[in-house]
Amino acid sequence: MNSNLCNRCGSCVGLSEGKIVFTDREGNYRPKVLHEPDEAQSARLLHACTGKDFSFPGYRKLFYNDSLEFHTYTGPFYEIFIAHANDENIRQTGASGGMISAILIYLLQSKQIEGAVVTGMSKEKPWLTQPYIATTENEILEAAQSKYIITSVNEILPEIEAFEGRLAYVGLPGQVQSIRKLQEINDPSVKNIKYLFGPFYGNTLHFSSVRSFLRSYKIKDYRNISKLYFRYGEWPGNMRVEMSDGRAVELPKFHANYLIPFHIVKNSLLCTDLANEFTDISGGDAWAPVYEERGKGFSMVLGRTAEGMRILSEMEQKGLITLQPITQDEAITMHSHGYDLKKRGTFIRIKFRKLLGQANPDYGYQLSGFPFSRYLMELLIDALFLLLGTRLARWMVEQIPPPTIGRVFEKSRNLWKKATFGIKRENLNG
Repeated sequence: MNSNLCNRCGSCVGLSEGKIVFTDREGNYRPKVLHEPDEAQSARLLHACTGKDFSFPGYRKLFYNDSLEFHTYTGPFYEIFIAHANDENIRQTGASGGMISAILIYLLQSKQIEGAVVTGMSKEKPWLTQPYIATTENEILEAAQSKYIITSVNEILPEIEAFEGRLAYVGLPGQVQSIRKLQEINDPSVKNIKYLFGPFYGNTLHFSSVRSFLRSYKIKDYRNISKLYFRYGEWPGNMRVEMSDGRAVELPKFHANYLIPFHIVKNSLLCTDLANEFTDISGGDAWAPVYEERGKGFSMVLGRTAEGMRILSEMEQKGLITLQPITQDEAITMHSHGYDLKKRGTFIRIKFRKLLGQANPDYGYQLSGFPFSRYLMELLIDALFLLLGTRLARWMVEQIPPPTIGRVFEKSRNLWKKATFGIKRENLNG
């Protein structure tokens, strides 16, 4: 915990029989030990934890030995597509192409599953996330769109174990990896999970990001939030907060990204898995001008297992989704900024942490040989995260209207991307 290794996946909470709970969900959102688990319980919890270790080569060999293709950045796969749901309601409700929602609804309607493990917003506290098992189309759609604050899906592992029927599971990389670790030992908590799906993953923010966003609009009490969206409206969407008194504040997604350096969860910078490599199907936004200019939302989707490919093929044949194959190089170029952050930046950050005597996760592999310019760039990035994460910096940015700081952030980001384009792309496909 003191080394920022905990990714808040929730497995320790879910498997502890109430001995470990999450506290301060609106603050640091950390697990707290109320009663010491016994030796057998401790071993089970430690095995399920992906914050300390997860062998990418080992679990790839265990679960993906038959996959046709592999790249260190993308992980194992059969094919990569640009895709979207053909149902316009599903497509518009989702964060990009509505693919994960469409897949879950198809599996439910075709009786291949009886429920889906998803994350929505809490009914009691609509400013916080809440994992649950969806058993209807409406419940699946209620969980659509990205959640950029902390989620802990695996805290409901007891409900997953007790569920009568087959389940699809949707989670972030650290959460999915924990499920894979439990599947390795045939843990009863995951016996009902038949399929694993998940979005691409860049970073997670503390709930302080929402409080700060509201304070910038002179709204002090976040407990009056009635609805919180991170990708509201037409793709790519807006961050939107609706209050119980009828007020609503909204900011385009790319402008709201100004919150990231001020409120990022530090473990996000230790995750090397952008593309959710250990799912059956994973997907993210198709970041390319040819798709961005069209609006509506397009996803980049990777079919990683034979079962994942079967589902995609069935849905395409039934006219439920549109699939356009792309090459591995196209996929890497499309998310080059993310792969650079995760597959190069993370390993540089791990080296820096090691020099400082800090603990690091063991992923069973290391990448190195990056150009010196990339190390210098990382020093600047890390310095900015340290500086902007201070209380003073957070207070200062709250004094600026979000539309103003959002525009400044987007322009600065575009200048930064142009200035570092060569560094990020150098040997990226190698």
